[in-house]
Amino acid sequence: MNLRRLKYFVKAVDIGSLTQASEVLHIAQPALSQQLITLEEEFGQQLLVRTKRGVTPTEAGSTLYRHAQLILRQFEQAQADVKSAGQTLSGHVSVGLAPGTGASALSLPLLRAVRSRHPEIVLYINENFGTTLSELIMNGRMDMAVLYGDKPVHGLSFQLLMNEEMFLVAPASMGIAPGQIAVSELAGVPLLLPRPYNYLRKYVDEGFARVQMIPKVVAEIESATTLAAAVNAGVGATILPASTARVVAGAGESVQCRIVSPVIKIPLSLCLSDHLPLSEPATAVKDILLELAADTLDATPEVSSDT
Repeated sequence: MNLRRLKYFVKAVDIGSLTQASEVLHIAQPALSQQLITLEEEFGQQLLVRTKRGVTPTEAGSTLYRHAQLILRQFEQAQADVKSAGQTLSGHVSVGLAPGTGASALSLPLLRAVRSRHPEIVLYINENFGTTLSELIMNGRMDMAVLYGDKPVHGLSFQLLMNEEMFLVAPASMGIAPGQIAVSELAGVPLLLPRPYNYLRKYVDEGFARVQMIPKVVAEIESATTLAAAVNAGVGATILPASTARVVAGAGESVQCRIVSPVIKIPLSLCLSDHLPLSEPATAVKDILLELAADTLDATPEVSSDT
């Protein structure tokens, strides 16, 4: 097996057509077909299903496709690192930031710091759901991400950056006084929360469960814009981490209350692959990200903990 065959295989799967893949790869289709047949012989498995409409990977082919992407990416990183040894860091680095989290505050400072210290690095920032970002990292298609969560997942590692306390953001029309509010006082309060699979929702549900309560969810919203509009329109209240709660509460006439008895905290972590090494440029960006996160944590006022 060689890397060229793996590249041919990945391109064939990506495009789904040997004819089109051969044109992109600048290789005759019979030659491409022979390379893929040789690859199948090396693995002793049928990797592609060939039909008049194109090619699709078999189960074995899908498995090889995932590994081939990682192998090729690692090889490209090795080439780039060797070429740039002792020189100015350059290359592409991808960073995911979960929207509606404390991570959003890091995007602009990260861009500025990377541009200032490593102007040859091209930074790609992807704001997406945490589940999507973690899958991209697991598949080797993204270098790192800042998202909520810290529980071990196969293929991923989490480095805790900070714990954010949760706040209730309620429309003024509900008559809830600002300051603090116990979870028990939220019985019957109509809440706008994300879907149950969302990390934020999981921590909210766990906080309510600690006092043997279930939140009264009247709508499930995962759009920050729609959520802020719904709260300000009086549709219901929501529960958000401190950084996001400030933004939503500041967008209209809403009341912000720190949730106590129990305090609900959610971990904000740096998510990385637990088996794929970072390139030199990605390592430099990671160091900057950790530095910025530490500054954010230092700037966060200490709040007494209630149990």
